[in-house]
Amino acid sequence: MKALITGASSGIGREFALYLAELGYDLIICARSTDKLNALKDEIKNVSVRVITIDLSREADAFDLYEHLREENIDVLINNAGFGAYGKFLDVPVEREMELIHTNVSSVHILTKCFLKDMAEKNSGLILNVGSMAGFSAGPKLSSYYASKNYVVRLTQAVSEELRRDGSKVKISVLCPGPVNTNFNNVADVSFSAKGLEPRNVARYAFDKARQGKTVIIPGFGMKAVKFFERFLSENALTRLSYNVQSKKDGNGK
Repeated sequence: MKALITGASSGIGREFALYLAELGYDLIICARSTDKLNALKDEIKNVSVRVITIDLSREADAFDLYEHLREENIDVLINNAGFGAYGKFLDVPVEREMELIHTNVSSVHILTKCFLKDMAEKNSGLILNVGSMAGFSAGPKLSSYYASKNYVVRLTQAVSEELRRDGSKVKISVLCPGPVNTNFNNVADVSFSAKGLEPRNVARYAFDKARQGKTVIIPGFGMKAVKFFERFLSENALTRLSYNVQSKKDGNGK
């Protein structure tokens, strides 16, 4: 069995790699940091680990990655690479937003589509896309990030239903965590007031649920409760609430 994990150098991606290694999967781990990937490879002793340094903020790199691996017979694809950009829409540089869109949306779409075709042909395989609780609403001051995760959530749900209708044995899931103790805050230049979940627990819970065929995976009782109570609020109310929550991160609630 072989698994491909993007964004594997830290956080949830790193924990996915460690867990799948425990389960006996040979690994192909991808990220921008060669040093961190090699350190992770050295830590894993019981399976084969291949390191690929890649920058998925460049759209062409996703196609190149697939072409490089198309004969590898990938059994599991985990699309974990992603980041956020904090600030009002007018203030965030468009170049940064395009890097975000290529990483969070385009690369996820390309890799999902390309590897799913191969999995569908052999009628086996699993794809786990890493979304977010942000994927269920709009997010002022993290507008591009929220929008990107909405895409990931809805794409995964739609493809899951198509596979179900076709009677396919291929599984596709989306992980939608709330705050997790990862490097996300530093990259997005933001901090969360809510206590984050441990990435190790999130990764293990998510992969177990994905193997069971769960489409939308929300770890933690708190976030499940949030998702339940959101149904009682209008879209406008949720967006205003989201603005207030995001504004607490920079001390500006205007």
